[in-house]
Amino acid sequence: MPNKTPITVAYGDGIGPEIMAATLRILEAAHAAIAPEVIDVGEKVYLGGNTSGIAAESWASLRRTKVFLKGPITTPQGGGYKSLKVTIRKTLGLFANVRPCVSYAPAVATRHPTMDVVIVRENEEDLYAGIEHRQTDEVFQCLKLITRPGCEKIVRHAFEYARANGPKKITCMTKDNIMKMTDGLFHRVFDEIKVEYPDIATEHQIIDIGTARLATQPERYDVIVTPNLYGDIISDVAAELTGSVGLAPSANIGEHVAMFEAIHGSAPDIAGQGVANPSGLLLSAVMMLVHIRQSEVAARVHNAWLRTLEDGLVTGDLKPSADGRVLGTEAFADAVIARLGQQPRQFKPVRYVDAPTARTTPQPLYTRAQPAQKRMVGVDVFVHAAHATADFLAGRLATLSHQPKPAGFALQMITNRGVKVWPGGFAETFCTDHWRCRFMGIDAAGAPREVRHQDIVHLLDNLVSDGLDFIKTEHLCEFDGVPGYALGQGQ
Repeated sequence: MPNKTPITVAYGDGIGPEIMAATLRILEAAHAAIAPEVIDVGEKVYLGGNTSGIAAESWASLRRTKVFLKGPITTPQGGGYKSLKVTIRKTLGLFANVRPCVSYAPAVATRHPTMDVVIVRENEEDLYAGIEHRQTDEVFQCLKLITRPGCEKIVRHAFEYARANGPKKITCMTKDNIMKMTDGLFHRVFDEIKVEYPDIATEHQIIDIGTARLATQPERYDVIVTPNLYGDIISDVAAELTGSVGLAPSANIGEHVAMFEAIHGSAPDIAGQGVANPSGLLLSAVMMLVHIRQSEVAARVHNAWLRTLEDGLVTGDLKPSADGRVLGTEAFADAVIARLGQQPRQFKPVRYVDAPTARTTPQPLYTRAQPAQKRMVGVDVFVHAAHATADFLAGRLATLSHQPKPAGFALQMITNRGVKVWPGGFAETFCTDHWRCRFMGIDAAGAPREVRHQDIVHLLDNLVSDGLDFIKTEHLCEFDGVPGYALGQGQ
């Protein structure tokens, strides 16, 4: 027996203890060389006064083993409790969420019997950064943050995954026809990196039509790489298309630590009844075994599980075949154990190779480029004004951009919810109490000029002196001469 690899294990809440016990029993029977360290996370820790759901000593275990097999948890209702999953992903830099979505027809009923899709989702940023504010009586904001490091890391991981596992095509999905800067960056990075992988076919699709095609023609996709929110949605869509979300595994991969978990919840309504399906967690453990370079054990477990399904032995969430039967959690684990060493007859037997100790390309996941030449040319000032019109607001702001302090700006436009309402607005446009007012720097002759921070301070001081409620500013900058801001509707 080789040296055992330490792993951190959390049984979780609800059905978690039952499916984790079944999973670990199968791994032990398959001679997985692992040494579990058990930690408590989830509901008990939350209710014990830790709002993050994980204690300091548990963090120490994760940082030591660098491998986490996690059961589903329950987050208590009410405010103040953070998502443990998000906390772990961000704290440990688990930037890639990998979800294989495979159909197992005819053992599991599905309309898409040949489906075999992997969703590679960015895991740390996008709208899931969780930066939200209420800005006025009527307007709430959630910031969408897309970074070049985040894009480069997830896109390169998707290509490395495809090269290591054999898929021939990667599809990038974004909404860059609308969000030209944020989603546009993701698409641009994809195009930059794909040239390093000429052996892999690529395509880009807008996320809305891509999701529709995934739902109706999943067989046309191999690997999909996409930002966080889109990936969260389409990975659940894809898992459901296979016939059961309960079969879907996932891996959360970082440069230092990896977490493996089923995608379903803790299902407290059936906890303790011995009827839960351990398959999602078991297949997540298979991904873990590949990650820790125990590919032969991973294949042995996966093939035994496939043979179990072929023999019509399923848990109650799945409909058995005519000659099959429904098993409880422990009996299902017994059935998988009994088939260890056997190969499926209808399904194609799986083969795994150990995860590479290093990526197949020499490039790091992200290389910081030389800083661009940054030049500030204006500022967007967001104003809370409940009973104003665009023309009235423009009249006040045009004067205040120069008085009482010489700020050196010209009011260029006003928008409301992204629609330009001045100059040249339409009376039919509905406006809220939240206005974006764009000021561009000008010199005494009216020519464009570079803006200083002190100029913006003077401008804001002028607005405050006149009783205007500014709630936010965004500096308008050029990077190497290219505008780093959306030019706005009508420009």
